[in-house]
Amino acid sequence: AMRIEYHSDPTNFSDEYSKNVESKMRERRGESGLIPLDLALLHSPSIAEGWNSFFGVIRAKTSLDVSITESIICRIAVLNAAKFEWDQHLPILIKEGKMNQESIGIIKDSPPFYFRSLLDREGSNEERMRAEELLGEKLIAVLAFTDSSTVNVRVEDKVFEHIKRHFNSKEIVEITATIAGYNCVSRFLVALDVGECNNQEIK
Repeated sequence: AMRIEYHSDPTNFSDEYSKNVESKMRERRGESGLIPLDLALLHSPSIAEGWNSFFGVIRAKTSLDVSITESIICRIAVLNAAKFEWDQHLPILIKEGKMNQESIGIIKDSPPFYFRSLLDREGSNEERMRAEELLGEKLIAVLAFTDSSTVNVRVEDKVFEHIKRHFNSKEIVEITATIAGYNCVSRFLVALDVGECNNQEIK
């Protein structure tokens, strides 16, 4: 079970502020309705409001291609063992990001800093060329940046140079905010075991 109880659904809030927060969350979720993460957050409507606003922007109002955004999120889920996050975003990466299974396998199964090694031209030439063919240099740079920021927090200059080679300042801010934001998400999910899947393998 999750480490705290989920908020009831329907919530039956009595104050207008909380009702408004819930309404905005339902609007963002659409037909799927509130998910377990929402029912954890709604214990604190003010936190839920800020969360909903920030991640609504990250998911829908940046200039980044969906394949980049969702690859970042799925890679973070792998690095932080956040299965709930992986399960929520993998279908989006496949459908909207048009990512094939071999590419997804590289994101899921590669050890930390694997993508940095590709930037450094380490490892077998055949393996590196295949990864570049599937993912492209831009996404490999993003994934290397994601690994460094997630695992080390501090990003090495040589990794950042590859990001600057492919993206402008606006895009770099959006990429960095996405990485920071979804590290927040994964830590919240895992700490409270939202979705009750901490002991399940990411597949």
